[in-house]
Amino acid sequence: MSKITHSARAALIGLAIAGLSGLAASAQDAAPAPAKPARQCFYLSDWRGWTAPDKNTLYMKVRGRDVYRVDLAWGSNQLTWPGSHLVSVVRGSDSICQPLDLDLRVSDGMGFAVPIRAKAITKLTPDEIKAIPKKYQP
Repeated sequence: MSKITHSARAALIGLAIAGLSGLAASAQDAAPAPAKPARQCFYLSDWRGWTAPDKNTLYMKVRGRDVYRVDLAWGSNQLTWPGSHLVSVVRGSDSICQPLDLDLRVSDGMGFAVPIRAKAITKLTPDEIKAIPKKYQP
């Protein structure tokens, strides 16, 4: 039987730990990355109508069949008033993929337009669209 010195034993243990750490890192690298949700963009030029059940929610009809719910960070009671107009400002591309792409204002048609700000945009499923009360269907 050969004797292993204390320093040699420590070196062997260190190598074993390093090898196991390398295997763990390789396993993490091999694991698939979580799938990103598909971007659900639309063009403002395809926007066909809107409704607002409350001051912080918009339903936007796009391309005649899709509906997007826009949750607002800064809404306005004017959204629920009869005769209100929703105005969009387009700078560059009219592609809407994230909340900052929407530059919206609500107006009563008499003058000043109140800015509103989106915090989330969600494309609704057909079942979610059917669940919207009839008077709020865009």
